[in-house]
Amino acid sequence: MLALPLGYSYPLLGVFLTMLYFFLFVVWIWIFVMVVIDIFRSHDLSGWAKALWVVFIAILPYLGVFIYLIARGGRIHEHAAHDAQHQDAALGSSVQSTAGTSTADQLAKLADLRERGVINDEEFAKEKAKLLG
Repeated sequence: MLALPLGYSYPLLGVFLTMLYFFLFVVWIWIFVMVVIDIFRSHDLSGWAKALWVVFIAILPYLGVFIYLIARGGRIHEHAAHDAQHQDAALGSSVQSTAGTSTADQLAKLADLRERGVINDEEFAKEKAKLLG
């Protein structure tokens, strides 16, 4: 029998299967983490229900995650969308309060520029008309 070179001791199919198992393990970890995150951000679950879900998932991880996905899987997207809306609203109000770009503020800035002589009355009237619509 011929001795195989060192590179052939691990067949190509074995490499593909190892990559598949690694990929499935990463996907499993991702699903597990997403379920735990969804449990804690669910406003419709009481504290006891959250604790029971976490204990169930910790004791029987595969079965617990699959049952959670069957029982409450449709709400995962709703919770994510709800959180995204709240984050967007918080960001919008933060940006608006930081920028302070209300119409009254802009008119006050224009009046200040006119008083300092940076713009004349004609430019002030044109910009004021733009701001007011």
